[in-house]
Formats: sequence, C-alpha cells, structure tokens
Amino acid sequence: MDNSNAQAFPGSSRIEPVRLSALSSGIQFLSDFWAEHYLDEYIQEGGSKIKFITGRPGSGKSHFLRLFSQLAEERNYKTANFSAREVWLHDFREIYLEILDQCGLTDTLSGCAAAIIRNMGYDPKDIPEGMTFMDYLSQLDMGDALTRREIRIQLKEMFLNNPQLDNNFALACSLLTGSILGHPILEQQNRELLLAWLHGDKTVKLSLLRSLGLSPSRITRYNARHMLRSLAEVIHLGGGNGLIVSIDHLEILLNRSSLQPIHYTRMKREDTYESIRQLIDDIDSLKHVMFLFAFDRELLDNELSGIKSYQALWMRIQNEITGERFNRFADIVDLDRLAMQEYTPEVLADMSQKILLSASGHTGAHPLSLEEAEELLGRAVTGGVGIPRLVKAATLGGDGNV
Repeated sequence: MDNSNAQAFPGSSRIEPVRLSALSSGIQFLSDFWAEHYLDEYIQEGGSKIKFITGRPGSGKSHFLRLFSQLAEERNYKTANFSAREVWLHDFREIYLEILDQCGLTDTLSGCAAAIIRNMGYDPKDIPEGMTFMDYLSQLDMGDALTRREIRIQLKEMFLNNPQLDNNFALACSLLTGSILGHPILEQQNRELLLAWLHGDKTVKLSLLRSLGLSPSRITRYNARHMLRSLAEVIHLGGGNGLIVSIDHLEILLNRSSLQPIHYTRMKREDTYESIRQLIDDIDSLKHVMFLFAFDRELLDNELSGIKSYQALWMRIQNEITGERFNRFADIVDLDRLAMQEYTPEVLADMSQKILLSASGHTGAHPLSLEEAEELLGRAVTGGVGIPRLVKAATLGGDGNV
C-alpha cells in the first residue's frame, strides 16, 4: 500500500521497522479482507466490532495481531497491543488505562488543537515550533477578546457539548487542549493533576478536582467503558480514523500455576469473562473501535474453565451457522481452518523463504521444496501444532520436528 499521501496521526508508531506484510504469506487472505471492509469502511465510518482469533499453538495468532495493527497504523488509526500475561483483564479499568497509555493522550489532544486552529481559518503548520496558537495570534495583533471567545466556543463545541464524552473526561480534555492552544491558560500544576487523574493515579486528591470544575470521582471498572468511549471519540476528533485494540494470550486464564506474575483464580477468570460480555453488550455504544482477542484453541475446547463454561459470554459469541467455506466475517476466526483451506504447498514454500529473510545465524536453515511443503500440510491435518510453526521449524531446524 502506498501511504505517501496519508495524513500522519500524531504519536503513531510502527510496530516493526519492516512492513510485516512483506514477511507474511497466506494470512493476507484474512488481514487484507479485514483492512478493506473494517479499517477502510466500517470502523472508519463510525462502527465498532469485536473479533476472537483462535487456533493451535504456532498457528500465527500473534503474528496476525501485529500485522493487522500495522495495517491499522498505516491507515491513521491509534493502536494498543498487549498480552493477558502482562495486564489484568478481570478489571476493565486496567484494560482502559493500558489502552490510554499506549495511545498517547497528549499527542491526541495536539491533534484536537490542530483541528480547532483549522476551524478558525489558520494553518497549524504556520505556527513556529514552541509557540502557542495564542502567541502566534498576538504577533499578528489578532489576540483580541473576540478571538479568545471564539477559542472557548470551539473548545466547548468539541468537548463539553459532545454527548459521546464523559463529563469529567470532556472537561479535562478541554482544559488540556486549551493549554496547548495557549487559551485558557492552565497552570503546570493543574495540567499535571488532570493528566494524573486521566491515567488513573489513585494518589490524586479528589478535592483538588473541584477547583477545576470536575466532579470528585475516580476511574473504576464501572465507568471505564464509558471512558474508553470518550477516548475513542477524542482520537477521532484529533484526526485519527479510530482505535484498534489487540489483546493476546487469553489462554492464560486456564493456567493454574500460582508462580506466574498474573495468576487467575476462578473468580478472576469469571470476572474476565463477564468483563468481555459487558464489552460485547456495550459495543454498539462505541464508535470507531475494534477489539481483537487472541487465544489458543484450548480456551474454546475446555468445557470446565474455558469460554463455554461461562454461558452468558458463550451465548453472545458462538457461531450459529457454520458453512463449508471459511467465513471472513465470522466473529470467531479459526486460523487452523483458514490454513487448511487457503495454504497450498506454494504458500508454505513462500512462507519458508520469508522466514529465512527475517532469520540469521541458523545453521542448516534452508527453504522448503514443494515436496517438503506438501508433506508438512499432510502432517498438519492431525498434528498438534499450527502450520506456521511447522514451517518455521522445518526451515530453521531442517527437519520440521517440533
């Protein structure tokens, strides 16, 4: 994709120094389809969606998440990517705060400030670096009372009168964006207070928020989804096409070892399922948001502790109709099934070549022949590992044993 004419979204970053699509084979059957129908259309136009990606270990789930996130960033989306091994999922507050941290709120609000500058008939590029919009206007003898009033009206219209925004979130963003513009002036101490509150700092004294007009309340699991809706709206106001959230390794919910940094008890596991259920029920109230959850097949197959054990969640995500062909619109995506349908010996040989491009220092590494690739496809039908891992092992190890 030629992205030379795309508007850069402030704060966006690349997941890899090299485009992952150049190192991918076969999976574009799904990733390109989602990019076209979701990133370029549905999500950009205000829709929201949740997808679940599963498969055997080594089926390419993590690679797909990174690839799709990169495609989203190239299309001017904010992305948040993290693992259930690192962030608690039973409390949606933790999910929201991780998303907020990765999105870069200050850069997002800079995009909002730039939108206001354009609305007032100026070009943000004309303002010298290190100078506020208000300072720039003063240099032009345009910093009069009417201009200041217009800035306040623009801030009110963008944030305070926006029904998509939580009241406290809207007021905090209005004050912070005003400080970027240079009007109204916000003292550094108050700026740090607002940012700390937005990022869930529990040491913030709620009584101090009153002086800034905010209601004295904290971010909790009960209002975090509403805060996420507010964040997604501000991202869109700041010039982004939306927010893509990728959460990997949900199979850790089944891990019974208490030695792991994050260990889910039965109560926390069910709280996680309930949190995802609530997100599904609220998804239509969000705009410009897409969630991707990835996990090993075991999370579906385990009747006692897996997703099926929590009927309130399973009833919302199970596929009622399953056709013979792989459905790229399905909410639960089985990468093993996609591989068996779309991967040919030619695709596996190409995958092997690209693995070699990204690998170094492996003695005995060699690309697969078509005959070797065909043999791996046959093993994958009954094997306990995904095709991409088989190809990697065969390419780098020389024999395909895993």
